[in-house]
Amino acid sequence: SSAIKVITEHVSKMKDTEIIGDPLEVNSSMKEQEEEKLNQFVDAIYNSLNNLKFLSKERSMKEFKGIGASEGISIGKVMLFIEEEMNIPQEKISEVQVGTEIEKLLDAQKKSKLQLISIRDKVKEKMGEDKAAIFDGHIMLLEDDDLMDEVKDKIKAEKMAASRALDEGVNEYCEMISQLDDAYLREREADLKDVGKRWLKNILGIRMKDLSNLDPETVVVAYDLTPSDTAQLDLKNAVGFITEIGGKTSHSAIMARSLELPAVVGVKDALKEMADGASIVMNGEVGEIIIEPDAEILKDYTEKREAYLKEKEELKKLIDEEAVTADGHKVELWGNIGSPEDIDAVLEAGATGVGLYRTEFLFMNSDHLPTEEEQYKAYRVVAEKLQGKPVTIRTMDIGGDKELPYMDLPKELNPFLGWRAIRISLVKQDIFKTQLRAILRASAYGQVKIMYPMVTSINEVRKANEILDECRKELDEIGKKYDK
Repeated sequence: SSAIKVITEHVSKMKDTEIIGDPLEVNSSMKEQEEEKLNQFVDAIYNSLNNLKFLSKERSMKEFKGIGASEGISIGKVMLFIEEEMNIPQEKISEVQVGTEIEKLLDAQKKSKLQLISIRDKVKEKMGEDKAAIFDGHIMLLEDDDLMDEVKDKIKAEKMAASRALDEGVNEYCEMISQLDDAYLREREADLKDVGKRWLKNILGIRMKDLSNLDPETVVVAYDLTPSDTAQLDLKNAVGFITEIGGKTSHSAIMARSLELPAVVGVKDALKEMADGASIVMNGEVGEIIIEPDAEILKDYTEKREAYLKEKEELKKLIDEEAVTADGHKVELWGNIGSPEDIDAVLEAGATGVGLYRTEFLFMNSDHLPTEEEQYKAYRVVAEKLQGKPVTIRTMDIGGDKELPYMDLPKELNPFLGWRAIRISLVKQDIFKTQLRAILRASAYGQVKIMYPMVTSINEVRKANEILDECRKELDEIGKKYDK
């Protein structure tokens, strides 16, 4: 019949092609069935063929353009990172199943938290406290009371299975975040999706995909890479990654730059147009990608990579040189840190100071409010290692996505712009004064400056400075030294 002819013609186009997937069988008895059923059968076969990944022996060269998210030249092989589809049950549960589904929800939450703690610790070791704090934010999203209450209500009132209730709850929250005007806050939608996906997979018993054991010279291609995906990348073998969505400010892009791993994001239909094992070259600075490059292009990219790596080595020779413009203007190069452990890397890179010491991580990584002595030691070691170079210490920026388990912060509609940072400090003056005294005492060992976070008015600065003066007097009274 004409229907069978369509299949034959489609398959005949696969000359010199190896098919990856299960073989398809066409039952000849189908010729006798009604034409409508036969056409449905052909449509199913045709769609199956289109969904297969083909490894052509004579692949053609293709060029793609995306957003350069992390500079560097990559030459390697494509690895498609495709998440397993999650089948979420839509059927309603019975009243007797409600308790079981809530238990599933809570068990998966606990499992997800343990996984995120493990990832956070690995990131801290590889990239420092600053980047590891991303996962403290993820844990806070995971433990959000409002989200949990909403999901439980869906299970109890609407008789949804735990997986469906969580999926709908997370999607509703993501929809609200996507409507925000602030671009940075909109990017946090990806964080919530990442947390929700992990939680959902743990409910459904689906194993998380692993990027920690890759083949040499792998370029990972994915629809998106979450911070937890990026954190687990096998850095010995990964030479870059590509995503279909994302921007320069997404967490995966930020982490790629920290890892000095070339990355291109916003590459439309990358998973559809690229094949596993295909040769690839890419420029992470300009967002240029070429699949199956010819010998001339491969030679060109090899030379570009060698030149790029040579330039990096040459720049290392300038680490101890002053940054001075042609007309004699000196430029200070400073680094940012989140803990005392980060200062060595900053100094090794040739920084002439620390532009921002984010002290909230001292609070977030503790199960109690850090004492004056604990904070003093953390600030003093940085001041001493800088040997007179300046360090700007920012008082705790708590609130928004940075909560403390031992502080009962109120729930707000928009916590990022509400009661946080300096406004918390001005109300919780005992906490603020403890920190200010610790910073003042550390100033005796270096060039220390203080920054107040998220200031909205001059009155907040005036009030903070009044409290700072009180701390100076308190230290004078007990004979503690500081930089006056």
